[in-house]
Amino acid sequence: MSSSLSSVTAVILDGQALADKVKERVRVETAKLRITPGLGTILVGNDPASESYVGAKIRDCQEVGIQSVHRHLSEDATAQELMATINDFNNDDAVHAYIVQLPLPKQLSEEQALLAIDPNKDADGLHPTNLGRLVMGVEGPVPCTPRGIQLLLEEYEVPVDGAHVVVIGRGLTIGRPMALLMALKRKTANAAVTVIHTGVADLAAYTKQADVIIAAAGVPNLVKPDMIREGAAVIGGGITRDGKRILSDVDESVAEKAGWVTPRLGGVGPMTRAMLLQNTLDAAKRAEARN
Repeated sequence: MSSSLSSVTAVILDGQALADKVKERVRVETAKLRITPGLGTILVGNDPASESYVGAKIRDCQEVGIQSVHRHLSEDATAQELMATINDFNNDDAVHAYIVQLPLPKQLSEEQALLAIDPNKDADGLHPTNLGRLVMGVEGPVPCTPRGIQLLLEEYEVPVDGAHVVVIGRGLTIGRPMALLMALKRKTANAAVTVIHTGVADLAAYTKQADVIIAAAGVPNLVKPDMIREGAAVIGGGITRDGKRILSDVDESVAEKAGWVTPRLGGVGPMTRAMLLQNTLDAAKRAEARN
């Protein structure tokens, strides 16, 4: 199949354009608060990708008027040092939400770090308390990538209510919360959801039945045109780095057959960052309401 632009029939789900709109709304709402929302970032070590992500988040904060509070620990940081930093953020009234950038060096426990975060300051929505809130369908921080994907589907009016959504991947950050979010009885959800993973022998047997495919397996070009129904919506949530090049879980030629598709760049990634700002603003609003 040719991947020329002339053969593309899908509506491109422009995450960058929508993220810019979200950031502008956050900027306007932030200016109306009595307090200045604060987003904390904790980076351990010198992983280039993690440093890039955190740097982008700090710049995003500057654009919308959110205060950025950053702590950078050394590659050989101890569990005690990390826990002390997390405790500092838990007790800092200027930090309304924060993240511990993953992955952590091998001597540190990601599970222990996530459990130590104050659930009310959990910018990523991954604390068990907040995942439990998601299961119950009650208000709380929602993981950034699933929240961004849901908003993208809503913005482009992709039919989800009563549709069959297939999620590829069962990871903590995207797959599991995405499935929960899509199944809830609410706007841009209420779907029949199937969760599969790369250990399933015949992925196409499931994806060919899907109205919406959300690929979050971290396998480059996993979803190809022969795996989807004509007109399906295909979302690339997982990425893989090949040197400086970022590869999506969705092969670019899928755009020739899909009804909607995210681009390799400028799709889900910008929405994830925008939702981090939104989660921080939401946390600051809750803090302001308590005071």
